[in-house]
Amino acid sequence: MKTTRKCSFCGKSFVTRSGVQKYCSEACQAEAKRARTEQKNNLFKTARPIMEIQHQEYLTFSKAAILMGCSRQYVYKLVALGKLKASRISNRMAFIRKADIERMLEGNPYHRILPGSTSAQKKFTPSSPLAKKEKREKETDEVMDFYSGEEVMLLFKVKQSWLYTTAKRNRIPICRIAGKNYYSKKHIDEFFGVAVDTSNITDWLLIEEAEELFGMKPTALRAYTHRHKIPTKREYGRTYYSKSHLNELRRTDLVNDERYYTVEQVRQIYGLSSANICHIVKVKHIEKIKVGVKNLLLRSDVERVMAEREKQP
Repeated sequence: MKTTRKCSFCGKSFVTRSGVQKYCSEACQAEAKRARTEQKNNLFKTARPIMEIQHQEYLTFSKAAILMGCSRQYVYKLVALGKLKASRISNRMAFIRKADIERMLEGNPYHRILPGSTSAQKKFTPSSPLAKKEKREKETDEVMDFYSGEEVMLLFKVKQSWLYTTAKRNRIPICRIAGKNYYSKKHIDEFFGVAVDTSNITDWLLIEEAEELFGMKPTALRAYTHRHKIPTKREYGRTYYSKSHLNELRRTDLVNDERYYTVEQVRQIYGLSSANICHIVKVKHIEKIKVGVKNLLLRSDVERVMAEREKQP
C-alpha cells in the first residue's frame, strides 16, 4: 500500500518513496535548504550588532537605540530632556556611554503613572513646545475634580461635539481615562457661569429678551457677559442671563431718570448735531454716564451750559 504525505515546503500531497522523504520534489528540497540558510544569515545579521555593542564602552545614537530596543528618535528625546547624558565630539558625531544608560535605568525604577500626572521636570525654554505641553499637563495635574462628558451634557444641556470643541477652544483641562473624556469641574463652572451660586437667582432673560431690554445684539451680549462674569445657565440649547446682574451693570434705572438727558433728547430740544453735542460735553466738562450704547448727560449741567450759550452775543 502506497503512503502519502504533505510536502514540508509547498504543502502538496505526494506519494513517498521512503519513510524519511519530506519533500515532493528536488526543487522543493533545494528551496527549503535555501530558506534555512537565509534564516540563519538573517539571525546572524540581527545578533551581530548586539554582540559588537557588548564590548563597546562608547556608543553612537544608533547603537544606543539597538541596545535599549527603542528608536533612534527616542534616544534623541531622552538626551534633549536631560534624562540621558551625551558627549558631542564634532558637529556630526556624538557618543553615549554605556554606563550612563545603565545609570539612567537604575535611577528611574518603574512606577505607575496615573492619568493627568506629570513626569520629571524637563529642561527646556519656556517658549518651546515641550514647555507649553508641560504647562498644560501641570494645569491638568492641579485639577482635582472632574465632570464626565455625560455629566456636563446632562447638567448644561449641550451636545458632545459642541462640548469637546468648546473645551479645546477655551483651554479647559481634559483628562482621558479608559476612552472617556473628563473635564475640569472648576473651569466648566466658570465657563457656564455657575461659579456663582445660581440657586438664589430667580429672574433670567433669554437672548431675545435681553436684546429688547438693553438694545444689544447677541454677539455683544455674549461678549459683555463673558467679560463681566455675569451668571448664565444653558438649558436645552438656550442660554439664560441673570437679569439682576445685567441691571446692576447696565444701570437701566438711569435711562428713565429725570436727572439725565440722552444725546437724542438734547438734539431734539436744542437743535444741535451729535458732533456739536460731543464737542460741548468735552469743552464744558458736562458729566456723562455711559449706559450700554447710550450716553446720559447730567440735566443740570446741560441746562447751565445752554443758558450760557444763549447769553453770549
